[in-house]
Amino acid sequence: MLETKHFQLIPDKVNLTPRLIEEHTKLYEGYIKKTNEIREKLLSADKAVSNAVYSDYGELKRQETFALNGARLHEIYFSALEDGADNGNPKGRIFEIITDRFGSHEKWVEEMTASAMSSRGWTATIYDNYLKEISIINLDAHNLGAIFNSTLLVVLDMYEHAYFMDYGTNKKAYIENILKNLNWEAIDRNFE
Repeated sequence: MLETKHFQLIPDKVNLTPRLIEEHTKLYEGYIKKTNEIREKLLSADKAVSNAVYSDYGELKRQETFALNGARLHEIYFSALEDGADNGNPKGRIFEIITDRFGSHEKWVEEMTASAMSSRGWTATIYDNYLKEISIINLDAHNLGAIFNSTLLVVLDMYEHAYFMDYGTNKKAYIENILKNLNWEAIDRNFE
C-alpha cells in the first residue's frame, strides 16, 4: 500500500500561490489513491481472459503504470521545490554534473526551457545509468517516454494544471520560475 508523502512547499519561496500548491497536491494524492485502488482490483481481476487487445486485467496493468509514475514524478517535482530555492546560489553534486554536461548552468536552463516548452506532460533531466550520461527527455504522459535504467534528477510538471492557475498561458514564465526556485540540496538527497 502506497502512502502519500507530505512536502513543505512555501508559496512565497517558490512563487506559486497557496491555492495552486493545494490543488496540485490533491492531484498527487489522487495518483496514490488510484494506484492503491488499481492494485486492489488486480487481486480479483480475471487473469484467464487476459489479452493484448482488451481485458480488465490488461487495462488495470496499463493504468497502474500511469498512476504510479504520476505519483513518483510528482514526488520528485515537489521535493525539488521543498523549502524554496538555494537563494540564487545553486550548488551540489548534481548541479556540478549538470553544468559539466551542458557547459554552464545557463546552457542547461536554455535546454530545459526549450524542452519544457515543447512538452505535453513532463520534462526531465535524467542520468542514464547504462550510458553513464545526462540528458533531457520529455514524457508525453506519465508512462510514455521514460528511459529505463535512468535516474530522474530534475523534473518539471508541464501539464496545464501545474501552471495555468497562476500563469495562464504564459508557460515560459512558469518554467523560468520553477528553474530559479529549485532546491539543489533536495535534488542531491533524492539522487543519493
